[in-house]
Amino acid sequence: MERVDKICVMARSSPLDKLLMVKCLKQKGHVVAVTGDGTNDAPALKEADIGLSMGIQGTEVAKESSDIVILDDNFASVATVLRWGRCVYNNIQKFIQFQLTVNVAALVINFVAAVSAGEVPLTAVQLLWVNLIMDTLGALALATEQPTQELMEKNPVGRTEPLITNIMWRNLLSQALYQIAILLTLQFKGESIFGVTKGVNDTLIFNIFVLCQVFNEFNARKLEEKNVFRGIHKNRLFLGIIGITILLQVLMVEFLKKFADTERLNWGQWGGCIGTAALSWPIGWVVKRVPVPEKPIFSYLTWRKYTVKDT
Repeated sequence: MERVDKICVMARSSPLDKLLMVKCLKQKGHVVAVTGDGTNDAPALKEADIGLSMGIQGTEVAKESSDIVILDDNFASVATVLRWGRCVYNNIQKFIQFQLTVNVAALVINFVAAVSAGEVPLTAVQLLWVNLIMDTLGALALATEQPTQELMEKNPVGRTEPLITNIMWRNLLSQALYQIAILLTLQFKGESIFGVTKGVNDTLIFNIFVLCQVFNEFNARKLEEKNVFRGIHKNRLFLGIIGITILLQVLMVEFLKKFADTERLNWGQWGGCIGTAALSWPIGWVVKRVPVPEKPIFSYLTWRKYTVKDT
């Protein structure tokens, strides 16, 4: 344990030497990766956090003990693995931020309206449609982002790093608070402000809420970067899903009135809905200029690895 951090090269080592080194490094809190292609490397490959073996020259025992098999025996392929692994992790964070924003906003709006007025602005069918956007279409749109070189320039994510970072909390709370403020204002003052019936006002609330999620999907593409449109032309699936979502929303509002419990909107009302939802973009740009603390805000979300002694 005293020497393991000082060792740079260990030559002519036995399988037990390799295994002992991996165990000592793990006990010191390191994330250990081991590469090997022989049978004698199998114990260390299995014990390591990540074991990598060669697909052509590697033995079957080494492959079975590994987490990753490099099929072309080119060690440079590890960089591709890392880039895609970081991309998947980053895409999961994007989807979680988007999902929590929808959930927080919908929960607060319906709860406040139910407690104060005894009725909810978003019906069960409308909430099902919002969940379809959030869970299915939203996941497809955000999970199809391709890896970028910028991902390789970031520091690795530590064992105890929370999945929901302070940056994500900053982004999702700002968007959720904006949506809550706008929609609760419409819920209590919308009829008198715009001079519309209750049915039209409820439709405006539903339409603005859905369009806010559509615009917020662009914000969720980049957790830290201010330019949320960079590289968007390369992701045709994302653009296609956005187009399908808008088309289905128009059908819900204009043609499925009985099913969705909505009223038809005129061009001016549609313009107002789009303009209100589009404010999510400048809000997201401004919020991303606000610095956040490095220490997790919600410490209970931080994952910890307990040892036998701690238990």
